[in-house]
Amino acid sequence: MDIYYLILVVPTLLLSMWAQFMVKSTFSKYSKVQCTSRITGMDAAVLLLKANNINNVQVEAVKGSLTDHYDPSAKKLRLSEPVYGVHTIAAVGVAAHETGHAIQHAKHWGPLALRSILVPVANIGSKFGPVMAAIGLGITVAGNAVSSIASLLIIGGILLFSGAVLFYLITLPVEFNASSRAIKILRSNKVLNERELNDVKKVLTAAALTYVASALTAVANLLRLVLLARRR
Repeated sequence: MDIYYLILVVPTLLLSMWAQFMVKSTFSKYSKVQCTSRITGMDAAVLLLKANNINNVQVEAVKGSLTDHYDPSAKKLRLSEPVYGVHTIAAVGVAAHETGHAIQHAKHWGPLALRSILVPVANIGSKFGPVMAAIGLGITVAGNAVSSIASLLIIGGILLFSGAVLFYLITLPVEFNASSRAIKILRSNKVLNERELNDVKKVLTAAALTYVASALTAVANLLRLVLLARRR
């Protein structure tokens, strides 16, 4: 552990813990609030898909809690057990948000396409980038300050991890846009009243905090590696 980790990374990790607590507590709170229209998460997803003339996406249930996601390769919208057949504010909000991703995919929305391209880059970069950089820095500590191998490892590791950081940053507008689309369509189709829409916004805002925290943690780790490399 180094001073950069304490100053840069630790605060973002604490923020991530707080964000996880907020999303779980907010989802739990609004899972107890029934929709006046008695619409379920599955109903909301189907309605939003039809409103955007999307007929080739299947809505299905998936086990677990907060495991909701849209699978673009299979064109399936998977809703968790507390969402699929449940008519609560939290259920409708989460279902509408995930449907927002299906709408993005159907409309070939640029940032979503870019994020999909970056998935393998992010997987490789997040796993091997920090390890490569750490090995390079370790060689330096051992006394090989002028080692070209150490320099290549550090630079290569930072570049690899930069791809993962870019993925996290691109994820932010993708998630925010999905929520924005969800709220807009729910309002235009009068699925929920304004009070209920405000409650849905609280659920989606809490969820968005987790993505913001993850992005900040990734940026903080990248900045830490850069500062360590410069100090070398």
